[in-house]
Amino acid sequence: MNKPLVALLSGAGISTDSGIPDYRGPNGLWRRDPEAEKLVTYEYYMGDPEIRRRSWRLRRENHVLGAEPNTAHRAVAELAEAGVPVRVITQNVDGLHQLAGLPARKVLELHGSARSVLCTKCRARGPMEDALARVAAGEADPPCLECGGILKPATVMFGENLDPVVLGEAVAVTKACQVFIAVGSSLQVHPAAGLAGVAADHGARLVVVNAEPTPYDGLADEVIREPIGTALPELLRSLRGN
Repeated sequence: MNKPLVALLSGAGISTDSGIPDYRGPNGLWRRDPEAEKLVTYEYYMGDPEIRRRSWRLRRENHVLGAEPNTAHRAVAELAEAGVPVRVITQNVDGLHQLAGLPARKVLELHGSARSVLCTKCRARGPMEDALARVAAGEADPPCLECGGILKPATVMFGENLDPVVLGEAVAVTKACQVFIAVGSSLQVHPAAGLAGVAADHGARLVVVNAEPTPYDGLADEVIREPIGTALPELLRSLRGN
């Protein structure tokens, strides 16, 4: 018997147990400090050197690169290891699905990766660790070493479009899957949020695992409010068909 294709849309909530705060939850960064949104808005970032300097300081302080995968990330990797076809579509930029052991080819990073930097002029890429080392050494706003252009994290900022190739692959996976699990996502940021509706429209079993209500709960076959660290591993074990 063929095992169902499982598509998992992961949002910030899956990584909070790894010490990475969410943005829109009750204690989220945007609710606590609305000004922080400017730091990841392309127009402000490109036009204001002080915004860039604050952004680099924040990156040094937020320790995303030091975060470790938690039980939920590991449960997804274990599902794949058990032979169940899995594709992760993530709104996160932390790379923790891959660190947990899920092959990079099975992860679609809709919002890019905070583990790399990108030059806005020549498009050269490099490790975020190297750029942060330059900040630590005294470069408040390190320019591109290739052309002198402005460096930014290889993430999709507010005001930037998603990579159309990655988004296209995500839509294709969503239409093809038999089970679609939205975990730790507010399902408010489009186009990612709309994938839940696409999955339901194409006959997938839709499961929402999130602490707070989402706009797609009414379409879901199952809504789980339990903590992700225990609820997701339990749910995924049931999909193994052992």
